[in-house]
Amino acid sequence: MSVVVRWPDGREQDCWSPSLVMHEHLAEGEAYTVTDFTRRAVHALGIASDRVRAKHGFACTAAAATAEQISRAATAYAADDLVEVVRMWPPMPEEER
Repeated sequence: MSVVVRWPDGREQDCWSPSLVMHEHLAEGEAYTVTDFTRRAVHALGIASDRVRAKHGFACTAAAATAEQISRAATAYAADDLVEVVRMWPPMPEEER
């Protein structure tokens, strides 16, 4: 899935996850402090990677790379600056809401 976020300086970043688990930790249209967003996103990507490991026998390196990109980007901002979740695609299926 793809999660597009807008950092405090207006820059948008497309973050990829192999799992819809991101919907359980972030919400489209919500704003989070840099610290909270980073914590939530990195945690969710860890869960996503674990799901890949359980299904395929190996961790998802792309999820780890996305977590690293988010963590690196976050260092450019103050902890209480806001990050907005602009878009999450695909949406969570109705039967899982």
